[in-house]
Amino acid sequence: MSQARALLTGLLAVAAATSSFASPPSSIGKGEGKLNIIAWAGYIERGATVKEYDWTTEFEKTSGCKVNVKTAATSDEMVSLMKAGGYDLVTASGDASGRLIASKLVQEVNVSLVPSYKNVDPRLQNASWHTIDGKHYGVPYQSGPNVLMYNTDVFKKAPDSWGVVFEEQTLPDGKSNKGRVQAFDGAIYIADAALYLMTKNPALGIKDPYELNEKQYAAVLDLLRAQKKLTHRYWHDATVQMNDFKNEGIVASGSWGFMVNSLKGEKKPIASVIPKEGATGWADTTMLHTNAKNVNCAYKWMEHQLSDKLQAPLAEWFGTVPVTPAACKAKAPGGSDFCKINGFDDLNKIKFWKTPQAKCTTQGTCVPYAKWAMDYIAIMGGR
Repeated sequence: MSQARALLTGLLAVAAATSSFASPPSSIGKGEGKLNIIAWAGYIERGATVKEYDWTTEFEKTSGCKVNVKTAATSDEMVSLMKAGGYDLVTASGDASGRLIASKLVQEVNVSLVPSYKNVDPRLQNASWHTIDGKHYGVPYQSGPNVLMYNTDVFKKAPDSWGVVFEEQTLPDGKSNKGRVQAFDGAIYIADAALYLMTKNPALGIKDPYELNEKQYAAVLDLLRAQKKLTHRYWHDATVQMNDFKNEGIVASGSWGFMVNSLKGEKKPIASVIPKEGATGWADTTMLHTNAKNVNCAYKWMEHQLSDKLQAPLAEWFGTVPVTPAACKAKAPGGSDFCKINGFDDLNKIKFWKTPQAKCTTQGTCVPYAKWAMDYIAIMGGR
């Protein structure tokens, strides 16, 4: 639990941030020569894993900006790293972006200096997780659902409910799911349990999995405490989770398209599904640190990230949805119909991550994220 406690400490410390918002630049100058980015695993590729998936090398050559990547496993880790400083950009999900803005750790972006911003999906151009009072605090990067990944040797037919990871049951192979499923190592996972209970127990009256009153929240925590007895591991590292599916007997877990695609690429018996209850998901935004040192390179990257050369291969590689609809017509290295496969038309069905707040819209008062973070650490510790 030491890592989780450290992340929580960083999270709470963010509230004390005193940096003032920087004014966005009015023009872009010569690149500074380097760019430091905090990103999810698989988001900044240069062909090291599969040579065809490289959207970084050409950018470095044309811009003169050497890209340095710090991989983060959770949104809390991203917030902590941004608080520590030394980075220019972060590919933040919705449960982190609001905190970064409120803590003044990111600055307003002048989207007129990102010519391709006009090509961003209208559903995302002014999304609440990066736009406040008409000001943009980032440029959309990619989006996608948290899918249910499963072993096809165990499940000849795709499981139709998230109950397979939340409640003890006998699986199609005649064995219990106990010790064979995983949960996500991040407090935002509370929303996944809440989403499941929206269908499982409608009497609770949950309308938004990120907006829970005390009674609803207590029911969700009870479900998660029971789940603790089933879990093999709380995962946050993509590589570790893939290894667990290959070597540790794990047969079902919430996951990302990146892990599903990678394991399929290794010819492993893996598939994924969005169950009947729906899914949470992430719409990620590239955000610029208030004290970024390499602003010119950062703006060059934000323009680059909206090109088909990044959007198409990244969507196919990671199992995500491009933020520019035109990229759906571009050819990716694998030649797949990635927009159809990854749910471009189902974007409105995903409950995207956002930061839970005490002031909420579906009911009077809700449990804020700080309490989510503390309670989830306790649950992972068996309390």
